[in-house]
Amino acid sequence: MKERLPLFIFVFFLLMFITGILLDEAGNVFQKGVTICLSCIGIG
Repeated sequence: MKERLPLFIFVFFLLMFITGILLDEAGNVFQKGVTICLSCIGIG
């Protein structure tokens, strides 16, 4: 079981990564980052 644990963790990571891409989470995170940066410098 110990030798398979890294494989299970890797497969779980890939599933979560693909789910995030399909749900457009990267775009949401980027948009929130832009909003925070613009508000920090006083534009937004």
